[in-house]
Amino acid sequence: MQIIENTKVKEKLFIEKLDNGLTVMIIPKKNTIKKYAIWGTHYGSVMSEFIVPGETDTTKVPDGVAHFLEHKMFEQPNGTNSLDTLTALGVNANAYTTNDHTAYLFECTDNFDEAFAELADYIQHPYFTDENVEKEKGIIGQEIMMYDDAPEWSVYMNAIKAMYSKNPVRIDIAGTVESISHIDKDILYKCYNTFYNLSNMVLVLCGDFEPEQELDKVKEKLLDVKVNGKIKRIYEEEPEGIATKKIEKQMEVSIPLFMIGYKVKKEEENVVKQHIAIEILLNIIAGKSSKLYKKLYEEGLVQSPLDLDFEFAENYSHVLIGGQSNNPEKVLEYLNKEIEEIEEIKQNGLQNEDFERIKKKIYGNYIREYNEVSDISRMFLADYIKGINSFDYLEDFKQVTKEYAEQSLKEIFNENKQVISIVKPK
Repeated sequence: MQIIENTKVKEKLFIEKLDNGLTVMIIPKKNTIKKYAIWGTHYGSVMSEFIVPGETDTTKVPDGVAHFLEHKMFEQPNGTNSLDTLTALGVNANAYTTNDHTAYLFECTDNFDEAFAELADYIQHPYFTDENVEKEKGIIGQEIMMYDDAPEWSVYMNAIKAMYSKNPVRIDIAGTVESISHIDKDILYKCYNTFYNLSNMVLVLCGDFEPEQELDKVKEKLLDVKVNGKIKRIYEEEPEGIATKKIEKQMEVSIPLFMIGYKVKKEEENVVKQHIAIEILLNIIAGKSSKLYKKLYEEGLVQSPLDLDFEFAENYSHVLIGGQSNNPEKVLEYLNKEIEEIEEIKQNGLQNEDFERIKKKIYGNYIREYNEVSDISRMFLADYIKGINSFDYLEDFKQVTKEYAEQSLKEIFNENKQVISIVKPK
């Protein structure tokens, strides 16, 4: 078992890739009451076109299969539902699907071994029939319509659609009512057998564990399966430019919602460093203590801090700035002016005091993520899927200099790559 230690947060990661292909990560937290398990597969909503290991032909499946699979995994041949079984054990269990992975998880204080046995059982024993697949279409169809009616989701998805013209990230994670109508049990089994092979999965455990003992317990619950070869995921080539500058929609809202997006070219070899720089820049430009936020608040253009985010996966990356305002276009105008002003004084560099203060704040946020077993586990899983060890964020921090941030500012916050999505009251 490989041990990776980080002295900054005084944490150790025990990691091993088993003979059956499963990667197991254990982060022991001594004297904590809660225990957390999250089991993920590198299979998300954007992966609808792929070549199965051992085959030569391309497989294309309807949008929404990854999310559909997540819904169906809990059903058992004897009529029980594993979520109900886990709840009866007194554990808090759930699952979710993102663009690049699907995860099954639970948190508990007692009955960890029994809960883990149930988790391992339902993940490794899918049960799909014509009847239960057909029934699920109605349930997921309602969920899709619910999201279609949610202003927060609409403003986000329209920002994505404004940035990307080909990339599957522009398609709703759950698909559409029309696309899921084409899903059947054969498609689910094919995607399950391709993406739920243990070699494409990772298990993260965090809590008061003895890593070696816990690893032995995990091995006992795993099937002896053949390791799949590499899955070739196929994505249509995305143009460099944005799809459209602005998307506006009318919905049942009292105050308009907005989402400003920047399509970003990801630094493949330095994505952690790039991510840190973007977080610092977002906080300098539009964070709670920024000159821009103070101005927007004083003029009544916003009532609460803006949402700031950098999202990325293997085939996309973008910056998002969102919030509520009676005049989103004015917010955009002020944002562009603020970036322009920072660019103008860039001859002398970013304000050193601001840069160092925000950098310390971001670093403090990273440290705090190690307080909760749930935060640690989800973080290590999501980062692993992206090819990152979460400790890298702490280690690469010093590499983010003011000069590097200034260069990132110039490249990323570019009006040619900028879009705005607005949801206005009807």
